[in-house]
Amino acid sequence: MPLPVRPPSPAAPRDVTRSESQGELREERMGHPKTDRSKPEDPRTDSTEEAVSGITKRTPNSLCGYLHKLGGPLRSWKSRWFTYKARKCQLFYYRTPQDPNPLGHIELADATFGFPLQADEGTFHIQTPERTFILKAKNREAMMYWLQQLQQKRWQHRVPAQVCGYAQAVGEQAAPGGCADVNFLPAVKTPTILVGETAATLPAVKQRGTLSNVSFKHPLTEIQNSVHSLRLSLSSQEPTQSTFPWEDVLPPPEEAGTLATLRDSILPVQPESSFDQKSSCPSPSLPSSFSLSPSLSLRSRKKKRGLSATMTADQQKASAADRTSRLQQQVHLLSEEVKAQKELVWLLHKALEAAQQEKRTCVQFLSAEGEQERLELLQSQERHAANLGARLEALHSQKEALHKSLAQRDAHVAELQEHVQLMMERNQAKQEVILKLSEQVAANTAITNGVAAETPGQPQEEIENLKDDIEAYKLQNNFLNSEIYQLTNLWRKSSEQEKSLMVKCAYLEARSCQAESRYLAVLRKLQETKGLDQGEREAVRRLVEEALQGDAKDHLKLDPIREHDDYGFKIIPDYEVEDMKLLARIQALEIRSHNLLQQESGDKTSEARWAQYLGGRPSGELTPSPELKVLLRGGVPPSFRPRVWRWVVRMRTHSHRVRQPGRYRQLCKKGQASQHPAARQIQLDLHRTLTSNERFSSPTSPALKQLHRILMAFSWQNPTIGYCQGLNRLAAIALLVLEDEEEAFWCLVAVVETIMPQDYYSKTLIASQADQRVLKDFMAEKMPRLMAHLEEYSVDVSLVTFNWFMVAFVESLASDILLRVWDAFLYEGTKVLFRYAMAIFKYKEEDILKIHDTIEIYQYLRFFTKTISDGRKLTSIAFHELNPFPMRLLRNRRAQHLERLQADQLELERVQQEFVEENSESIQHTDKELDAVASEDDDA
Repeated sequence: MPLPVRPPSPAAPRDVTRSESQGELREERMGHPKTDRSKPEDPRTDSTEEAVSGITKRTPNSLCGYLHKLGGPLRSWKSRWFTYKARKCQLFYYRTPQDPNPLGHIELADATFGFPLQADEGTFHIQTPERTFILKAKNREAMMYWLQQLQQKRWQHRVPAQVCGYAQAVGEQAAPGGCADVNFLPAVKTPTILVGETAATLPAVKQRGTLSNVSFKHPLTEIQNSVHSLRLSLSSQEPTQSTFPWEDVLPPPEEAGTLATLRDSILPVQPESSFDQKSSCPSPSLPSSFSLSPSLSLRSRKKKRGLSATMTADQQKASAADRTSRLQQQVHLLSEEVKAQKELVWLLHKALEAAQQEKRTCVQFLSAEGEQERLELLQSQERHAANLGARLEALHSQKEALHKSLAQRDAHVAELQEHVQLMMERNQAKQEVILKLSEQVAANTAITNGVAAETPGQPQEEIENLKDDIEAYKLQNNFLNSEIYQLTNLWRKSSEQEKSLMVKCAYLEARSCQAESRYLAVLRKLQETKGLDQGEREAVRRLVEEALQGDAKDHLKLDPIREHDDYGFKIIPDYEVEDMKLLARIQALEIRSHNLLQQESGDKTSEARWAQYLGGRPSGELTPSPELKVLLRGGVPPSFRPRVWRWVVRMRTHSHRVRQPGRYRQLCKKGQASQHPAARQIQLDLHRTLTSNERFSSPTSPALKQLHRILMAFSWQNPTIGYCQGLNRLAAIALLVLEDEEEAFWCLVAVVETIMPQDYYSKTLIASQADQRVLKDFMAEKMPRLMAHLEEYSVDVSLVTFNWFMVAFVESLASDILLRVWDAFLYEGTKVLFRYAMAIFKYKEEDILKIHDTIEIYQYLRFFTKTISDGRKLTSIAFHELNPFPMRLLRNRRAQHLERLQADQLELERVQQEFVEENSESIQHTDKELDAVASEDDDA
């Protein structure tokens, strides 16, 4: 007997849409409705209500018929009438078709089906989470029809929007747009005499005992059904009430002979006298309307003539009906697409209205003349903030419910995967058994051919039995394959729904972060407004405190923002001043919003592109190309970044490594043997390296020891530079990403000796000064308004940008943006530093132009890089809006400024030399005069 697999019951996903009237969020259930198993619905109720209302649906092809059910205290077979209820996906069973109340039901939504090979013919099992039902059909064909129909009904209930091609295998037409047609089992012709409403006209199979077919487990139901049957037999004036409309299910004339034969084989033959005496009363085993009256026979003949007359026309119109159905399906799909587009336009329109409303509110507040008007506007904003808080709480509760649903779905998926694996193993075992049986059949065939003359009877019979067993195993194997296929489709659909829920959760949380960020920005603007009186300032201060405290209580508990990223950098910067704390909170919310909106689209797309690019290349064998350049500018995913950086560093330091193999180990030994003059400065700067990174924050951190060895080795590698402040940060970044001490050393060598110009880290820093002048020239060309504004207030940008270039933006930008800058910087060189430096000023140009005080401008420039959260926008500005940016122009201007600085340096050295010479001559002349005076004093 195959092990049945119980498919999980995935929680219905929730579609979160926006109400068109009030802009509220409502939850709609998608998928099948949740069944109330405690109170199963009687399938007779709907038909009764429809009969009362005058609208009765006739479904002659409904799934119903007689089956034997194994049950009772004696475990005996009892004949039961089974009928399927599509609304609840339940199979109800009765003693007779005329009974109004069912004896019980079987839940099919979470059931699995199977049939044993060693049992009686037609026996099959329905296993539910509660119990296993053992049923038996009249023959194997009827059994396979029931199993296929039950599989189809379960699939239609679980996935109502699709009808799998599996329906075509059982002789029904699948709905357009369904699953692919996969025929595991041969098509079984519908046994119209044994199943369907036609079978209700036949009497139940006679049992040996009088009470053998009575259900002692449900005595009350049996009494009610018996009373109902008695009332029907006594009521001669009214038509007999039964479960099915008998007039519509009379067998057609071509099946009348077969039906009569079957009825004669089931019913005992009665004498004519008995029939004449009881002809006025209907048989208790048959419905009262089953007696063929003249009017009924006439109606049947008319129905037959109408059917034969219209049969040809139906066949002629079949192709036209098919085309019409396909066109209607296309129209339906296009209508759904137009509806979705309209909804998207409506959402965008609402967002635009919200932005315009916010803009009008700010303009009204700024243009308000009296204190009373501003106070009223502030109160309005407070009410709006309270509404936003209520909506945020609703979103939080909704997200908790979604998380619970996802946890349940994960558990179901895990259970489903285990069952699928077990079914595949059993399927493999069945295949092996089939192969062994095939070999045995071949061997027996050979033996039979050799001794056919001697023993023609017994071996041939054994061979036939083996062939029957093989066919049975094949049929069972095909059935198991169909079961696995359906379970796999259900699991795949559950996974897709889970991904959709994750995207919706991320979108809702991002919108919540954006709303809270805008609210805090309004509070910050109000805090900076100078026209507020003492009471208003106190109210604003109280709102700011509540916002900062409420974050720790509410938002962080639901989905906390991580304090450090994957590389150990602190995500939220530390500010000691109160308004800076508010700014840090705004920045953290913006970063969180951008990450949530990009994690399901941008990050996965970038990772897929990198995986495709690196898939066919061995590690360390990349080649420079325009495609690689574009990928590096977009950023390398963290999973591929160490590999890509390692390749770039090896490409730039290949000649050094070839000339000096094992160079790093030699330098480490040399550093241990002798003391370098820069060792003391290295030790002092060691504990000031990346203090916001958790991997360098502890004095006993292993990363600090590795960094010390790297800097000491470089001081011996390049005696001209030795050590310069800033090299510790470059080496620390390389160590965090590459996670290898020697590779980080060579990355530092590549940056200082091959990427940066010569004398960039020398004592004079002449190359660094030249780059600052080149940057000012480019900013004057690309951003003339900003440079004119800075010159008006005598602001020198090199006081801020000089450190950017020395350490390649380390500790100036957020960690994710910083590493994206380094991805392109290691490959393209210093041109990337100029692009991003100008992109930062372009990103914040409008904010800087609003400041009209020199001190405030310097204060803003001191931390404004930390407020940049949209890395994609900054990259777009750097590599698209600032074009053209040729490297040849950069080299020419760098050479010009370097030449001028060298001339200025020579002139300065000449002046210093003249000063030293004049000073030495003056000192010598003074000494001679002092000596002469001293000698005269001695003579006196």
